[in-house]
Amino acid sequence: MRALHKILVVDDDPVVGKSFNRVLTDKGYVVITAQNAQEALDQLKDGGFDAVFTDIRMPGMDGLDLAEHVKARQPWTPVVIVTGYGTEANEARAKAAGVAAFLHKPLSPEMIEGSAMNALLEPAPIIVTQEETSPVEKVQSEPVEEENSLEKIVLLMAAPFIGLAFVVLLPLVGLGILIGMGIRALATLPMVKEPLTFLKNVALFAAAPFVGLAYVVLLPFVGTAMLAWFGVKALMKKRPVA
Repeated sequence: MRALHKILVVDDDPVVGKSFNRVLTDKGYVVITAQNAQEALDQLKDGGFDAVFTDIRMPGMDGLDLAEHVKARQPWTPVVIVTGYGTEANEARAKAAGVAAFLHKPLSPEMIEGSAMNALLEPAPIIVTQEETSPVEKVQSEPVEEENSLEKIVLLMAAPFIGLAFVVLLPLVGLGILIGMGIRALATLPMVKEPLTFLKNVALFAAAPFVGLAYVVLLPFVGTAMLAWFGVKALMKKRPVA
């Protein structure tokens, strides 16, 4: 029969390893045994194990320490604790380490086969790095990033025209305000009221071409910038989400 799964059994009692070998070999498993935790870690370096069964009390590193090492290095590998000295503290520590099951001795063939099948059916943990994001987050973030980029481009293109408008208009507006204030102050004097009215009309007549020229020069730039801005906004709203 073709081997389907590779099992590592760690126990200082060789009888346990032989029991697993006798029960599982005919079921399509390859059973590898180790006498202690260090030997087991050496075996695990080669990889390829589908599950690890380990005793708790062993010389040197105990089974719980081994389980923590295995889950830290290979979190996808199921680990089953096999022991005749189960305690609530040991079970709590085993669960915290991510152990698949806690199997108590003495073992029967049904227990060995059933625990092996259950361990292999355990779903592998999903490991997500900090740089990874879900597909939903990517779909939501990409349009926002594109919108911000287009907005920056439009603002960058419009910046020279906005700056030109400020350079041209601010002096004219300031000068107009000063002239208006001066004319209003002089207009309060009876002797200059009529001459100032005449001068006001002359000044408005003389300034009319320059005001018109300012509108002719600046309005196309301002209008173009506004149209570009509204067009980009409309495109971003109508863009379908992938």
